[in-house]
Amino acid sequence: MHIILETERLILRRFTEDDVDNLFALDNDPEVMRFLNGGEPVPLERIRDVTLPAFLAYYERPGGFGFWAAEEKATGEFIGWFHFRPKKDAPPGEIELGYRLRKSAWGKGYGTEGSRALIERGFTGQGVERVTAFTMTVNTGSRRVMEKSGLTFVRTFFQDWPDPIEGSDKGEVEYALTKSEWQSTR
Repeated sequence: MHIILETERLILRRFTEDDVDNLFALDNDPEVMRFLNGGEPVPLERIRDVTLPAFLAYYERPGGFGFWAAEEKATGEFIGWFHFRPKKDAPPGEIELGYRLRKSAWGKGYGTEGSRALIERGFTGQGVERVTAFTMTVNTGSRRVMEKSGLTFVRTFFQDWPDPIEGSDKGEVEYALTKSEWQSTR
């Protein structure tokens, strides 16, 4: 197992081909996917042929960015994933933080714990200057994780949704944290 980070309660490791079923279960929980695709099921073929290969491809790129499976340290149970990667067309040094956790992991601080660990790693060892995160305006749970992780609200914006889902009319929000802001809280 290729571990990237350990926190008090989590192990963040590289995904492997064996994670297809973990991702399938995660992406087929309507509540987990509510703010992503309206809770629609995701076919196993898509996860096997598109999602997982995209996650694995990050490990071939320089910089140590990408997607990591999150496991409870005490049980070894897969609880979801985190990403910490350059967003398309982002300026150098700007990295996007994201996460998707099983419903059974909600409300336990895992999102904040994993996010803080990735942010610290980025600012102290990866040359990151600014971390951003995005979610739907109505996704209060994800917004809380961003705030508890040290990010602050930047803006609300609207984008075209090919298949609008409930709440998309309220827009998206961006949160961010700069390295200097992070250092001032240490």
